[in-house]
Amino acid sequence: MEARDAAAAGALVSSDREEQTAKHEAAPKKDKPQTKSRMEQIFGFKKEDLTSWHSLVSLLNRPTDPASLGIFRCLFGLLMAIDITQERGLTHLDYKYLDGAPVCRFPLFNFLQPLPMDWMYLVYVVMFLGAFGIMLGCFYRLSCLMFISTYWYIFFLDKTTWNNHSYLYGLIGFQLTLMDGNRYWSVDGLRRPSIRNAHVPLWNYTVLRAQIFIVYFIAGIKKLDADWVEGYSMSYLAHHWLFDPFKLIFPVELVSLLVIHGGGLVLDLTAGYLLFFDATRPYAFLFVTYFHCMNSQLFSIGMFPYTMLATSALFCYPDWPRRFFARFPAFLRVVLPSTSPTTQPSTSCVYSETQATSTGRQETPSHKLGAIFTILYLIEQFFMPYSHFVTQGYNNLTNGLYGYSWDMMVHSRSHQHVKITYKDGKTGEIGYLNPGVFTQSRRWKDHGDMLKQYATCLSQLLPRYNISDPEIYFDIWVSINERFQQRIFDPRVDIVKADWSPFRPITWLMPLLVDLSPWRTKFQEIEGSLDNQTEIVFIADFPGLHLENFVSEDLGNTSIHLLQGKVNVEIVDQNKNYTLQAGEQIKVQLHTVPAGAYHKVFTVSEEPSCYMYIYVNTTEAALQENFTKLFELQERVRNGTETEPLPPELQPLIAVDDDEGSEVNATDPIVRLFLKRQRRMKEVKKRREAGVLERLERFAVKKYYSIRRGFLMTAIALRNLAVGLPPLEQLTREVAFANMKEPPAEANQDERLKDEVGHGEL
Repeated sequence: MEARDAAAAGALVSSDREEQTAKHEAAPKKDKPQTKSRMEQIFGFKKEDLTSWHSLVSLLNRPTDPASLGIFRCLFGLLMAIDITQERGLTHLDYKYLDGAPVCRFPLFNFLQPLPMDWMYLVYVVMFLGAFGIMLGCFYRLSCLMFISTYWYIFFLDKTTWNNHSYLYGLIGFQLTLMDGNRYWSVDGLRRPSIRNAHVPLWNYTVLRAQIFIVYFIAGIKKLDADWVEGYSMSYLAHHWLFDPFKLIFPVELVSLLVIHGGGLVLDLTAGYLLFFDATRPYAFLFVTYFHCMNSQLFSIGMFPYTMLATSALFCYPDWPRRFFARFPAFLRVVLPSTSPTTQPSTSCVYSETQATSTGRQETPSHKLGAIFTILYLIEQFFMPYSHFVTQGYNNLTNGLYGYSWDMMVHSRSHQHVKITYKDGKTGEIGYLNPGVFTQSRRWKDHGDMLKQYATCLSQLLPRYNISDPEIYFDIWVSINERFQQRIFDPRVDIVKADWSPFRPITWLMPLLVDLSPWRTKFQEIEGSLDNQTEIVFIADFPGLHLENFVSEDLGNTSIHLLQGKVNVEIVDQNKNYTLQAGEQIKVQLHTVPAGAYHKVFTVSEEPSCYMYIYVNTTEAALQENFTKLFELQERVRNGTETEPLPPELQPLIAVDDDEGSEVNATDPIVRLFLKRQRRMKEVKKRREAGVLERLERFAVKKYYSIRRGFLMTAIALRNLAVGLPPLEQLTREVAFANMKEPPAEANQDERLKDEVGHGEL
C-alpha cells in the first residue's frame, strides 16, 4: 500500500536522476555528497518538500533539463500537422462545410456556427501553421495560440467527432502554451541565445506526466465496469488477424476475455506506474509500444497511438536526448539536437542555496502561479471524468458525451431500427424521414442533446417542403455491449417541444435494462445452436409501447419467440391478433405477410417484454447455394473431370484467371456476380500476402493523394479569398485536378473487399 501511494505521489513530481542532473549542471561540486533518504532516491524529492507551501513551490519550480520537453514538443507538432490533414478533416473539408448545403450541425454551444467554406480553409491554415511552428519551436507562444484557438474552435463546432484522443490533443496543446517548450532544439533558441538550453521548471514535466498517467489510470478504472470485465465490450476484436497467434493457444472466447479485455484492463491500470519507476520502465515501454502499435491496426484513430508513444519518453530522465544523440556520428550532429550537458539558468526556475546562479533563488509570483496552475489543473483533470452528476443533460444510456471521460472502448453499440416520424402541425399529416437526412454523422442517435438539436434543425428545414409546424418523433433501438435491442428515447415525445437542459436529467430518456443483462449468456447458447444461414435478433420493450416492423420478401420462415413477459402480435394487413405468453412463438410466414407488410408487437405485461426474431435470408441462402454449385463446376472444368459441354451462359467460368472481361461477357446475373466475387477474393488474398514494401507503397500512395487534395483545395480557397472566385469552368477544372486519385483498380478497394469477406468493421 505504501508503494502504491508513493507511486501516485511520484507521478506528480520527478525521479531521482532529474535532481542529480540539475545539480550537476547548476551546482558547485562538494567534497562530501549528501546522503539521501530512500524516498528521495526513488521519487526524487524529500518528505519535507511537501510540508509547506514554500517548499512545494520550490519543488515544482526546480530547474530541470529542457531536452526531453523539447523533443516531445517537436514530435507533438509534427503529429498534429499530419493529424490536421487526416482526422481533423482538411482533405474533405469542402464536403463538410459546403456553402448553402442544408445540413444539421451539432456544436457544443448553439451560437457556434462554421464560417463560409473558404474561411474555414483559412482557419485550418492557421491551425496547420501553429502546429508547424510548435514542431520547429518558431515564435513558440504565438504558434501555440494559433494552434489551440483554431483547434478548440473546430473541436467545439462538432460534437459528433468527439473522442478521447482528440480531447487529449487539445489539452496537450493548452499545456504547451504555458510551458517553456522552446528551450531546446528550436528556431527560437537560434534567434535568442539567452533561452537556448535554459532550464525549465519541473512542473512542465509534472503536468505532462500526470496527464498521461490520468489517461491510462482512469481508462483502467473505467474498464472495471462489469461489461468489460466479463468480456462483452470488445468481443468482436478477437476475430481480427492480429490475435491469430493467441488463438494458437486459447480458443476465441478466451482470447477475448483474457487477452483483449483482461490485458487491456491490466495495462491501463498499471502503465502509468510502470512508466514512472526506473526498474519497471523498460517493461512498460515494451508493453505500451506493442499495445499502441496494435491499436493503430485495430482502429481508425489517426495519430493517437504515435502521440502516446511520444509521451512515453517524457517519463525518462530529462537529459535522455543528449545521451541518445551523442551516439550518432560527429558529422550528423550539426543537424541533430544538442548533446552538450551545459545548460543555462532560467528565471522560470527556483534555485536552491547550493546552486550558484546569477538569477538568485527568490520566489516570484510567476513561480507561485505555476505551482497553483499545476495543482488546480490536476484536480480538474481527476474531476472531469466523474463530472456527469453536474452535466446531467448529456447523460444517456452511458454517462456524458464520449470524449473527456477516458472510457475508451468500454461501450460498443449496434443499431437495429431507427425511425423518424413527422406530423404536420396544421394538417395532421404523418410521414417518415430517412434516418440521418440532412446530417453527416450517425452519432446523434445515441445522445439526447444531439437529438434535440437535430429535431430543432428538422423543424426549421421541413417547412421548405410544405410541412408546417412539424412535430418530430424518434424511435431508436440500440444494443449496448451485446444486450437486448431496446429503445433509447420515448417514441411518444415530440422532441421539438421536449424540454432539455445541460444540468437536468433527460425526462424522455428510457432506462438501460441492466436487469436483463444475464440473458446474454443465454443468447450465446441460442446462437450456438443455430446453423450458419439462420439469423437472430433479441428485442426488449417497455410496458405500454409497441414495435412496428415488417418482414422483407428476402426473409423466410420468420418467427417471433417470447422469452419474458406478455405481448400481442397484430398482423396489420390480415387483421389478425395473437397473444403470446413466455415460451410461446408465432410463425409469420411470407405467404401470409406480403413484402413490405407491417406487423406490430404490443407489450401488454407489467414488466418489460423480451422476445427474439429468428429468420433465414432465403435470397442469400439460395445465392450461396448457387455459388457453391458454380465453384464445383468450375473446379471440375479446370481439372478435366467435367465431360458435358457448358451451355453459353456458363462459358465465362472457363475464362483465364483475373480476366475482368469475363464478368462483362457473362449474360447470367448470378454467373456475373460469382465471377466478380471471385476476383475480389483473389484481390483480398493478394493484398494480405503482399510484402512489406508493397504495403508501404500502397499506404504511401493513398496518403499522398489524400494530403494532395487537402493542400490543393486549400490553395484554391485562399486564392478565392485573395482575388475572388474565378469563372465556373476554371473552378471546375481546378477541383477536378484536386480530386485526381490513384488508378481506379486500386482506389477505395479496401472497403469493397471488406464487404465481401466480412468483418468490415475491423
